[in-house]
Amino acid sequence: QSWIWIIIGSIIGSLFGAILAKKVPMTSMPETVALFNGCGGMSSLLVALGVAIFPISSNSLINQVSISVSIFVGAITFSGSIIAMAKLQGWLATPGWTQLKARHFVNIIFGVISLIAFIYLLMGNQSAIWLLVTSSTLLGIGVTLPIGGADMPVVISLLNSYSGIAAAAAGFVVGSQLLIVAGAMVGAAGLILTQVMCKG
Repeated sequence: QSWIWIIIGSIIGSLFGAILAKKVPMTSMPETVALFNGCGGMSSLLVALGVAIFPISSNSLINQVSISVSIFVGAITFSGSIIAMAKLQGWLATPGWTQLKARHFVNIIFGVISLIAFIYLLMGNQSAIWLLVTSSTLLGIGVTLPIGGADMPVVISLLNSYSGIAAAAAGFVVGSQLLIVAGAMVGAAGLILTQVMCKG
């Protein structure tokens, strides 16, 4: 209904992408890919939030599940990708406490909170959206922060898969078959690549 905003956003985004692709050296490509993964996760998150706040169809169970999955995976993808990019750029040092075993307990707490918010959202409690966004974002930070530099390419590959899964879920949210297919392809390819890299 607002084509002018879609066109303006597409032009600005395309210009930004073209300039970035021209300027970034090949040695900085991993963090650039991480940034793009984060943008993909954030876009899926924003689409799901937009549909949740301004519904375009009836709140069926499938629609609610799609919104919840898109928010959950999109938030993890965005925060995890930004942390990965910052670490590869040397902007963020890994704090010593992130190597403690207690970090697993903290991440489990964030995961449980996300699950509770997910369930509440399926039950129609719209206020749980912001709890899901917050807990998922913190979970993405918590699981990415302890990863060492040598293992970061594997993490980026996994986050790339997550961005595809979030996009496919967003496709269900807005009823776009193209987005579902493209997201599923990225998600499947990313998971296979991550498994191969882990074995390597």
